[in-house]
Formats: sequence, structure tokens, C-alpha cells
Amino acid sequence: MNHHAAVLPWCELARDLVTMRNCGFVQPLRTAAVGLCLLLPLLCSTALAGTTGRIAGRVLDSKHQPLAGVNVAVPAARTGAATDVDGRFVIGNIPSGTYDVKLSLLGYQAVSMQGVVVSADNTARLDATLDLAPLNMKEIVVSARRPVVDLSRTSTMASVDRAQIKNLPVQELQDVVNLQAGVVDGHFRGGRKGEVQFQVDGVTVNNVYDNTATLKLDRSLLEEVQVISGTFDAEYGQAMSGVVNAVLRRGSEKFRWDGEVMNGGFLYTNGGGGAIVGSNATATRPNSLGRRLQTFDLHPEAIRNFQLSGSGPSPLAHTTYLVSGRYYHFDDWISGRRIFVPTDRLKSGVIHPSGNGESVPLGYSREWSGIAKLTNRSFKRLEVSYQAVFNHIEGRKIDWAWRLTPDGASKQRTVSVTQGVDLTHTLGPKTYYSLSLRQNYFDYRDRLYDDLFDPRYDAAGQPQSNANYENGAIVTGVSSTRFGQRTNSLVAKLSYVSQYRRDQQFKAGAEYQWPVMRFGATGYIQARPGGLFEHFESKPPTSPGSTVFKPQMGGAFVQNDGEWNDLRIRSGVRVEVFRPNATLPTNLKNPANALPLPAPQSEQREATTKISVAPRLGVSYPVTRDAALFFAYGHFYQMPALGTAYNNADYRILSKLSAGRADYQVLGNPDIRPERTVQYQFGYKQAITPDLGLEVSTFYKDIRDLLGVEILTTYNDAVYARLTNVDFGNVVGFTLSLDQRGKGLLSSTIDYTWQLAQGNSSDPNETATRAQAQEDPRPRQVPFNWDQRHTLNITEVLSRPDHFNVSTIIRLASGQPYTPTVSSGFTGQLESNSGRRPAAITVDLRGEKQVSMGHWPATAFLRVFNLADTRYSNGFVFQSSGSPYYSIDPATDRGVLTDPTRYFSPRRIELGLSLRGGEEQ
Repeated sequence: MNHHAAVLPWCELARDLVTMRNCGFVQPLRTAAVGLCLLLPLLCSTALAGTTGRIAGRVLDSKHQPLAGVNVAVPAARTGAATDVDGRFVIGNIPSGTYDVKLSLLGYQAVSMQGVVVSADNTARLDATLDLAPLNMKEIVVSARRPVVDLSRTSTMASVDRAQIKNLPVQELQDVVNLQAGVVDGHFRGGRKGEVQFQVDGVTVNNVYDNTATLKLDRSLLEEVQVISGTFDAEYGQAMSGVVNAVLRRGSEKFRWDGEVMNGGFLYTNGGGGAIVGSNATATRPNSLGRRLQTFDLHPEAIRNFQLSGSGPSPLAHTTYLVSGRYYHFDDWISGRRIFVPTDRLKSGVIHPSGNGESVPLGYSREWSGIAKLTNRSFKRLEVSYQAVFNHIEGRKIDWAWRLTPDGASKQRTVSVTQGVDLTHTLGPKTYYSLSLRQNYFDYRDRLYDDLFDPRYDAAGQPQSNANYENGAIVTGVSSTRFGQRTNSLVAKLSYVSQYRRDQQFKAGAEYQWPVMRFGATGYIQARPGGLFEHFESKPPTSPGSTVFKPQMGGAFVQNDGEWNDLRIRSGVRVEVFRPNATLPTNLKNPANALPLPAPQSEQREATTKISVAPRLGVSYPVTRDAALFFAYGHFYQMPALGTAYNNADYRILSKLSAGRADYQVLGNPDIRPERTVQYQFGYKQAITPDLGLEVSTFYKDIRDLLGVEILTTYNDAVYARLTNVDFGNVVGFTLSLDQRGKGLLSSTIDYTWQLAQGNSSDPNETATRAQAQEDPRPRQVPFNWDQRHTLNITEVLSRPDHFNVSTIIRLASGQPYTPTVSSGFTGQLESNSGRRPAAITVDLRGEKQVSMGHWPATAFLRVFNLADTRYSNGFVFQSSGSPYYSIDPATDRGVLTDPTRYFSPRRIELGLSLRGGEEQ
């Protein structure tokens, strides 16, 4: 990896801000912003809104009378408070984590509450009783227990802390997210992908190009993960279906370190392993006729993981640090064979291989990732910190077509960096504000050779295959794919929090983003007569190359969280702003002026600024001491993936569109409105026992203004398609959760979700695809592709602390929709998504045992993913049969029948060792 990788994004961001055009109010900020860009790496980030919570409670004496003036201290957080005349206290701005809380009052026996868990943006309830102590007595130590049900929450939120993450068979943030009720393969409660706000320490890390997270976060970096799958507060914007907030670890006051080494691979039954050469060979896993060839295939070196972290006080006064690095080596389970090299040739239909026959993984990944974090508390009531999180990933996606010539497939590289400065200033015991300035940098490349003019492109030529040899496998040539996508975004966020009364908290804030988005082909390689090739960077408008866009978006909110008697109300409003900074034609009936005068002509105009107002309301009412009803309602807005909306937005491409002709190459539209969802949620929660909690939630989502396609007609009756806000949908469902806390050795959770998700289309381009296929493009109501009617997640943990831990995750899922074909003798398809794939079950397992490695505590662990070696889970099916295993027309589908990529990944086994050490060991 280039050692300048962490510095380069800042340089590029400074350059992009300097060259930004048409920014209006941004112009006065450019000089200051550039200066900050240069200074940020030199500064040292903090607990801000989205990373901190509260501890609140009441202290009584042995006669149940309130005690005033009790000192309530949280030493590890360097904060505390005193109880009022009613014995109540509130301590705010406490970073997520687990703490010891000390309560003391002269004349009373001191109490230490251990294991108090604080979650971001939530209140940990802590009630205590102090006894009279006429003589000096030892402090009473009490183990605090997190309530099995939080009756104060007004929506559905799952909070998974570091200890829970450690005990589960998960590796990355997304693994934790997919465990939560209402989440199906990244879809939150039936919404499209890209409708979720991903945050790191309370600040967005979404890439505006596709609304996905710019970072992959390893579990070793996570302090807490919050997943909000229902309605959410006005603080969160640019999201319609959910919020994921990853709170990262912080530096410790004492030196500590931990590390992990792991090795693993795939173990499964197959038909010989990898790509099989020969026309009668079949794919790995069960073959095309459903036979199970009981040959075990093992790749013990396919997966390797090395991780090391250290934290403690730095040489700088009042400054702690955290550094962590990880290297991850992954070879996918499908192998190809280097039978051919890209420069081999087909001569008179005869194939002349010159490869060495070596077995190589078709798909692989090599990943470096880590974090560096400094936190400074030199000034009273002020905390400043700097953090940088990075990923560098190189690899190749699996493509079965390249199984005999793997060296010709394109490769992918991703570099992502999120870095910035955060500041928290405590103005008083109950008031503070937080300021954050971050940069989110994401750079993705998909190509074989970096240089567009690399002579190896011409030496190999275009990919070629023979349908009668290995079912059309590519035997010569290289991929000409050349795609790049880079987003460099500056994010500023300010929030103000005031506990202006004991039972009322006010929060207000604003955030703004300045993304610079570049995407498109990084050059073109096109065939010319005579077997030659033309290399060029761009030829607008038909071959625009890589294009730059500089939209802006922001929001502001006010929110109040209050209690009136037993009623808890969270209310707020959010204002969203989007400025496209792009142009489009004024006359869509003659967009490229293909028709001369007297036909009305078109001019370019600026796309308009969009403003949205989103009210939010949540109510919780306890019906008994251990049960509560809750209701939530809100309007939620989000801009669609800008890479889709802005793609192919040069309308000059229609300059030759003639009368009566149809062009269904969908044109972009920078003048889109934000997509909108109105959500309703009603639920009931109860602590059935101190160790068993129940939550039932029903929900309804009305989804409007989704990005879709409209068909337009010009003055001369030519037809073309462009993106706009025309699609719609709705989702109705309920979730049921049971949480059984550890009683003895066993703890468990069960989450069940039933939902019906349907709408006009599952993809923005679907309408144009139907029109091009001469199908009815008019709006209809059909199940979305991800409409998984039944989802059940079961987590079981058998644990004895500091001795052993065994956990398992069982997932049961009903089949998602597919469109079946009509039976033999007819043509065409049945109604879209009228069929259902088979149901599936998968099981993951993790076991660990504490061992001793000299002076260092250690843990040996075993992880098994897909324990039962499930071969299918909501993936590909043949439209003729509805099964992944067989086709009604095997002659037509013979190539797919030998393709193992249609199956679910096989059993994966990993063995590892974790170590930790430091001053407390």
C-alpha cells in the first residue's frame, strides 16, 4: 500500500474545495475549510452525539426516603453529579461502555455499582439504597444488571455491546446488523438497499454514490453497535428505513494490548473441487442431476487473519491513544485452472493451450485495515480527539466464465479512509456541545491493468470462447472492463444538548456535506476492423469517461426528550436540504434540439434546490412497572443513490433520435426529489421476569417518490426513458423478540419477523427493461425481490465467564420471490415475482476456551460458518423449475448447471488464538 494513502485524500479534498463552482454560500468558507484540511492531521476526537449516553436514577435511604447531596461518580469517565432534594441525579455525556459507579455520602455506607452499561443516546437507569454507617465500614460492591427491557424507548432499537460481539460467531459490522429483527440481507423492514444511514461515532460514513458504507469495520474495533430498524429521532437524516451507529473503541488510561491470529478454510463434499475440465464434468457441491459425490474437499490455508491493538497513555500530557491493525487473507471456495493464458489463440476453431494447469482461486481478497486515535483532555471540560480509520482491499470477484483463463479477469481495488477531528465542550453540569469535522474518502477501481494503453490489452485481445468447449468458458483474451468511482466528502456536524430539567432534555444540531463524486469508465478499449483496438479516454456524449459532480446536502433538527408523570415523549422536526449543482434541458420534448426551429428549442438550466420537512414523534407509556406500550410516527427523506441519478445525464446523446424510434437507454436526472417514507409503529414490551423480556412491534411503511423510469415522447414521436420520482411501495409487518438473559450458564434471544413488501418495481431501471421487452410498463403492485415473508433468528450462548463460551446462531428464512416461466409449449413468463424460492436454514457456531500463555491470558476459539453445509439460501433458481438443482430444459441451461457460483458458500471452519495483556494483567 502506498504510504501516502492516508495523506492523499486530504490533499484531494483541499483541491476539490478550491475548484468548487456554483457553491453560493460555500465560497466564503473555502479558505477556512482548506486551512482546516491542512491542519486536521496535526490535531488531536471525542465523544459526541451518537457516541455518548446518560446515567440517571434515584438514591434512597433504608427507610425509602430520598437522600440529597449524594456524590455519584463515574471515575473512568471523569464525571459525576450530586443528587437533588428528591434524591435524583442525571449524568450526561458519558461515552458508550461499561463502568463502575460509586455512590457516597458522609454517614452512609458507600456503594460501588459494577458493570453499568451505557449505550449511545440512551439512559442507563441506576437506582440505589444507602444504609447508615455510624462506624467506618468497607464499601459495598454490587453488580449492576442491564434491564432486560428498556421501557423508555419509543421505537425498535437493538444495542449490541463489545462483550456480546466478542461471544458471537461474527467478524464484521454487517454480520452484527444482519442478526437484528427486521433486517433481511441489508434490507431494513422491506425497504430497498441504500435506505440506511451508516454512522461511525455519530457521523455519517455513507457514500453518496450508492448510499452504502464507505468502511468495512472489523469486530475488534467495535465498542457498541446500535441498529434502529424502525422509526428514529429527528437527529438522524438521509435515511428512510434504518440507522446503524458503530461506536468505536477509545484509548485507555492504562497500557493494554490484544491480538488475534486465525487460520481456516472450507470443508465440504464435492465433485472434485474447483473448476472441472471436460464436457461431462459438473460443478462442485451436488452435481446437475442431484447426485451427492461424497468426496471431501479441504482448503486449510484459504483464510488467515492477523490483528493487533494497543492503547494507553501517550507521551503527550493528558492524551490517550488507540492503534489497531489487521491483515485479512481470503481465498474463495471456487477454484479455476490456468489451462490457458490470455495470449493464447483460437486458430481455425482449434484451441492451443499454453497454461501450466495450476489451480488458483477464482475469487480472492487481501485486506489491510485499522484505526489510529488520539484523545486529549488537557483543558478542563474540553475533550479533543483525532481518529483515522482505513481499509485497503485488493481482490477479484468470482466469475465462472474465466475458470480456464483466470489471469484475464479484471481485478478490484478499494481504498477508503474516514478521518477527522471531534471536539466536545462541557458548558455546565447539564449542558454540552459537540463539533465534528470529518472526511470520508472512497476510491474504487475495477480493471485488469492500471494503464489504459498497456500493450498487454492488445497482445491478448477481446475475450473469446467456444460454445462447444467447456460450455462456453473463456479461453483467450482479457477483460476490457475499466470502471472507477471516487467520492471525497467533507462532513461538518454540530450538536447541542441540554438537560434543562431533570425530566426534560433538549437537543439541536446541524450537519452539512460537500461531496465531490467522480465515476464512470476510466478509458475505453474498443475493437476496430482488422483485429486492432482503439484506446481513448472519452468521447462525449456517447462515451463520457469519468465525470465529476459536486452536489451538496445538509440538515438541521430540534428534538425534545421528556417525561410527564409516566409518559415518555420524544418529539422533533428535521429540515433536509439538497443542492444538485447540475444542469438539465428545459424542454423534454426536444431535449437535444434534434428538431430545428420552428420546434421549441431547449436550453440548459440549473436543477433546483430541494427542501424537505420531516416531523418525528415517539411515545412510551408504562402500563405496569414492568410493561409499556409505545407508538412512533415520522416522515423520513433520503436522496436516492446519486451515482444512479446522475449517470448518463448528458441529453446530447439524443441528438440523433429520430421519429418513431425508441431508445430505452435510461437517461439520468439531476433534478430528482428526495425519496420519502411515512412510517407508523405500535408495540408492546414487557419484562416477564428479571431475566426474560418480550417485545412485539407492528409497523406500516408508505413509500413514495422512489427513483424509477418514465417514458417520454418527443415532438416527432420518438420515445426515450429517463429517471424520475415515480416508483412507490408499501410494507406491513410485525416483529417479535424474546431476550433471555444469562441465568446460570445459558442465555438466548429469538427474533421473528413477518412482513409483506410490495411495490411498483424492485429496481429503478425495471420499467425501462419491461418496455424494451415489449411488456406492459404501466405501474403495478407486485412483491419486491427481497420480500422474505418469514425470518427467524435464534441465538444461544452457553457461557461460564473466564472459563468457556459456546454460541450458535440459527437463521430460518422463507423463500424470496422469483418470476417463473410458463411450462413447455408456451413462451413468455408468468406474473412478475409470482413464484417463491425454497426456504432455507443456516447454522453458525463459535466455541472458545480460556488458556494460559505464560503471563498473558489467552483464548483458543473455533468458528464454523454454515455448520450443516447448507447448499442453498435464497439465491439463484431456474425459472423453469423454481429449484437451484435442476432445470426443466437442461440442454438450454447446461452451462448454468455446471456453474457452482449459484450455490450458497459451503461450510467454513476457522481456528484461532486471542491474547491480551497490559498493566492490569
